[in-house]
Amino acid sequence: MPNEPTGPRERRRAALKRLSGIGETTATTLIAAIGNGHDFQCGRQFAAWLGLVPGQYSSGGKTRLGRITKAGDAYLRSLLVLGARAVLAAAKNKADPISRWAIALQERRGYWKAVVAMAAKNARLAWAVLAKGEDFKLPA
Repeated sequence: MPNEPTGPRERRRAALKRLSGIGETTATTLIAAIGNGHDFQCGRQFAAWLGLVPGQYSSGGKTRLGRITKAGDAYLRSLLVLGARAVLAAAKNKADPISRWAIALQERRGYWKAVVAMAAKNARLAWAVLAKGEDFKLPA
């Protein structure tokens, strides 16, 4: 087939595009930014590098979580947020576990917090796809 991925980079891009909310542009940008993802120990570390996790302010044993840090690559973060908005908009018509989680989160916490949480989840899944390669299986 002419559209079948041939090299390792094309295979990684095709695997990323299977995730909901990640298209051609986002997949290409992710691969260009982090390659195979081995610079990060886990998906949360990658999401923190992108600035998609809350800032933490701790004192006296009391932990306070603030706004997202917005550190890292603003373009990649914005692509993930746009993809998360698309996932959340389409989730109303779906019954898969991620869509149900996103809708429940939106009802509990509001639209924008659900969008950022979905973007962070997509970042973690993308890291797993890149770092694990062929061994990664999308959660059912």
